Amino acid sequence: MIRLEDVQKIYRPGREISVPALRGITLEVTGGEFVAIMGASGSGKSTLMHIIGCLDRPSGGRYFLDNEEISKKGDNDLAEFRNKYIGFVFQSFNLLPRLNALENVELPMVYRGVRLPERRKRAEEALELVGLSDRLRHRPAELSGGEQQRVAIARALVGEPSLLLADEPTGNLDSTSSAEVIEIFCKLNQRGITVVFVTHEEEIAAFTRRIIRLRDGLVIEDRENRPPRGYAVNAGEVSCS
Repeated sequence: MIRLEDVQKIYRPGREISVPALRGITLEVTGGEFVAIMGASGSGKSTLMHIIGCLDRPSGGRYFLDNEEISKKGDNDLAEFRNKYIGFVFQSFNLLPRLNALENVELPMVYRGVRLPERRKRAEEALELVGLSDRLRHRPAELSGGEQQRVAIARALVGEPSLLLADEPTGNLDSTSSAEVIEIFCKLNQRGITVVFVTHEEEIAAFTRRIIRLRDGLVIEDRENRPPRGYAVNAGEVSCS
């Protein structure tokens, strides 16, 4: 599904200043994998996520998504690939406070022109999938942090993505909510969705089946991982079996 060949990203904040964020990343992620991208602040993991998610372009190298090179595509084509293949979950939830859970989940489909009966049905199904069928009419302020993140996951799922990207999805959550969210990601992966996390938390990465570690814009480790059964995130119990 994902193939990067010597991908580089250089930021140029000034005419004579260049800041290399990625120095030559080569890797592949096949369909159905559950991957964690790890590294310290400034290692390049968020930059890599943005390129994988078609939110940014590499400065050099080649990026293929579903066997199609998208490194040189324009903004409209990148937006089309995002809508077709990718769902995003962010640390800050990014929910609109005046909309209830159902309306927040429906929002991406409004922009895509999906008719009301269809988008209402798909939003309800997505919220049921993440265990929030009894919270459809609640606004974000009436939901816990973990519930808000589950709404964000449901919103990412309504486009039926084959690839789910999550940037520090448990960063704002307590241990119990983190466990609930991670278990949802495990179940989604078991349904065949490719999941790629950016995280700095070893406990979270432990649930994935592959860990890629970055340092100074380079891959320094790429290894398989065996998620434990009945593993605990602090006080929260999770089963990914």
